[in-house]
Amino acid sequence: MKLLLTSGGITNSSIKDALVRLLGKPINESTALCVPTALWGAPRSGPVSVPQLLHGRAWGGLTSLEWTSLGVLELTALPTIGEDVWVPWVRDADVLLVAGGEATYLCHWMRQSGLADLIPSLTDTVWVGVSAGSLVLTPRVGDGFVEWRSAPDDRGLGIVDFSIFPHLDVFPENTLAEAERWSAGIDGPAYVIDDQTAISVNGGSVDVVSKGRWTLLSP
Repeated sequence: MKLLLTSGGITNSSIKDALVRLLGKPINESTALCVPTALWGAPRSGPVSVPQLLHGRAWGGLTSLEWTSLGVLELTALPTIGEDVWVPWVRDADVLLVAGGEATYLCHWMRQSGLADLIPSLTDTVWVGVSAGSLVLTPRVGDGFVEWRSAPDDRGLGIVDFSIFPHLDVFPENTLAEAERWSAGIDGPAYVIDDQTAISVNGGSVDVVSKGRWTLLSP
């Protein structure tokens, strides 16, 4: 799977260009599925956040890009409809647009739905993560980003070998000093990124795409 791990979505031309490179074709020739599941696990999101996402008024307007088709993949529904129904939907999509919210809640439903098991076979699919949609692929998100009351711990899926501290300088508590304290409890390297930054992962290549501020913290 090809990954575009963002903090704020497709917020500038450099991140959009990185998306097109991963797709290998124009956006208007690509099909997308939007995954809003993480929003339900975040106490501050609320139901209004879902239509904001789907109408392109959030996360850098990633759902308002000129996709040839755009659908919704709600992970909490998948166990009730069967893999024979939803797996072809995922395999046919060029990109999964995975919204922010609560990363451990998203991780839980990726495992429960079976999507986590499917990921290794999706070699040509592009995963565009926003905030929690990016953190869920990391080894650990850090206790400070766990808001779901039923979360057993702060572990993600570990598909990449680095962690991510998102929204640098976007919120008062998301400072570099706080990121350094957060990283002390994380095993392994961690990228601290603002909303104008993304991490592109393609095979063994990891590239930072940014028109903003970022840093790499090593253990």
